[in-house]
Amino acid sequence: MTLLLDATHDPELKSWVESAQAPDTDFPIQNLPFGRFSLEPDATPRIGVAIGDAVLDIVGAGLIEETDMNRLMQWPVERRKSLRSAISQGLCLGSSSRARFSKAMYKQSAVHLHLPCKVGDYTDFYTSIEHATAVGKLFRPENPLFPNYRWVPIGYHGRASSLIISGRNFHRPAGQHRTDPDQPPVLAPSKKLDFELELGIVIGGESSLGQGVAMADAEAHIFGLTLLNDWSARDIQAWEYQPLGPFLGKNFATTLSPWMVTLDALAPFRKAFKRSEGEPQPLSYLDSAQNSASGALDIVMEVYLQTAAMRVAGMPEERLSKAHYADAYWTPAQLVAHHTVNGCNLQSGDVFGTGTISGKGPSESGSLLELSQGGASALRLSNGQTRTFLEDGDTIILKAYCARPGHQRIGFGECRATILPSQCGA
Repeated sequence: MTLLLDATHDPELKSWVESAQAPDTDFPIQNLPFGRFSLEPDATPRIGVAIGDAVLDIVGAGLIEETDMNRLMQWPVERRKSLRSAISQGLCLGSSSRARFSKAMYKQSAVHLHLPCKVGDYTDFYTSIEHATAVGKLFRPENPLFPNYRWVPIGYHGRASSLIISGRNFHRPAGQHRTDPDQPPVLAPSKKLDFELELGIVIGGESSLGQGVAMADAEAHIFGLTLLNDWSARDIQAWEYQPLGPFLGKNFATTLSPWMVTLDALAPFRKAFKRSEGEPQPLSYLDSAQNSASGALDIVMEVYLQTAAMRVAGMPEERLSKAHYADAYWTPAQLVAHHTVNGCNLQSGDVFGTGTISGKGPSESGSLLELSQGGASALRLSNGQTRTFLEDGDTIILKAYCARPGHQRIGFGECRATILPSQCGA
């Protein structure tokens, strides 16, 4: 599948929605991400498209009759492209559809945003070699990176039921952890709660059990990308992860942003996928000419922290990290191909986490585990507070955007949550 630029990417294209022209908007007319919203908290979600500070009800605007997001996500690629084109034409400056579309338009601040689709399964990968190496050095300095990492897109199956929408806060988890090797473990609230800067890859096209998805077809199965924060209790994780991997240290909460930025919208921000000199080339089932030419995505990703004291003082959030998804060791297409090579079937609404995205420099680390060197070196914030791991009342905000000369900047919105005191554990 080849993604080509078309009229929807025209950087000169303007919308009659005034807020879509704001220089700092994440949602200009060139973006048009999909999500779900309702006018009342418990009402059945509607399918919406973000434009500026508004959301368009695309069923109410007469664009489609399908009311189920997961079924829409299964549409063939060309049908999805046609829908994007129709939405763009209706929202562009001078459109004859303005009056009809206006009746189906709501302020995002006035609606309730939901998870962007119904999520059935969740897999978290480990696609940043910089993160994997940095974490490995903390726990296994003599052998930081296992030999399979360079050949296998490492992943584990997570807990879909605890995926929560951005803006929903959660309680600090409790679990077993062992601080003294000479004493039994204890059950207690985590003292090493961390964030993880990730993207969520949302599957649209389904596949059949027993049939793998080839690299040439992999991107046709991806509907879009979101921001994802895979919160981690490092002390619980360290005690439990051998021999079967993450469990209670991960499954208490994973925050997902509400808007799915489509691969069509990301087409101007493609990059060649190239391994560094000395790195092995992927096996044939994880390789294709298209992936080599344009499989990487140039997405800037950021982490911000606002402590409770900052909120009381009226201080804004403070940036902790800035990383680049183009540095990931594996591309989205490779994750799809590997996930299905054994015959595992995909379903509409499956979410793949990319794993923590980190870069080479200390300011590019996508977790506090790296930023604080496992808790050994506290971060000093601008108001004098320090952090090794997260405290109750801390708010973490993930942001991401794409920017390239000659193209309109597009963003992903926010992925945020605040940590509340634990309700369980001794």
